[in-house]
Amino acid sequence: MGFSGDLVFGRSERPLLEAPVFGKAREDGSRISIWWPRPGGWQTLQLDYDVLTDPDEVLRALVGWTGDAACVASVYDSDIALVVGLGPDGRRWQACLGMDVAAGEWAVVPDDVDDTSLWALTPEFAEAVSRKRAELDEKVPGAAQDALAWARAAGFGHTAESASIEEVLRSGETFAEDLFDTLLDRLGFPQAVEPDGRD
Repeated sequence: MGFSGDLVFGRSERPLLEAPVFGKAREDGSRISIWWPRPGGWQTLQLDYDVLTDPDEVLRALVGWTGDAACVASVYDSDIALVVGLGPDGRRWQACLGMDVAAGEWAVVPDDVDDTSLWALTPEFAEAVSRKRAELDEKVPGAAQDALAWARAAGFGHTAESASIEEVLRSGETFAEDLFDTLLDRLGFPQAVEPDGRD
């Protein structure tokens, strides 16, 4: 079974978990992990399912507290991640990681289907998945451009190319958490380093 929960990325000279918006989450510290930091104060928190009640509210509050860009990835069983980024200028973007699995999960089920497990074996299901996959894929170029603009406003990504970001958004890599980390790398944020300074 994979990870379900939220990944929160932001910048602070203090531990990100000290942000007031995490006050209640800190009470459940056993369900919070801190990833290796990135130079410049960039940090990623991993919070188990239901530790955050409203990721959008956390994102807004975090940007207000840090005065810098932040993003939240809501992960479902390590298969899919919905990533939403926000900058202090109000610039917002959204992207899906793991779109192949998402297409299957989010395919529109006809009203007359009583048993989705049987429907999943039909050509109609395959067609519905194909339509959803095409719908998600159509959003990739715009999402990549928006994510790059967000990263550049934060001072990164000036040498990154949209095609490289699109590649991550279309990737079928197994773990959505790894894709999220790769996305931050491709957007030009400093590489994560082990806390004692070793790579």
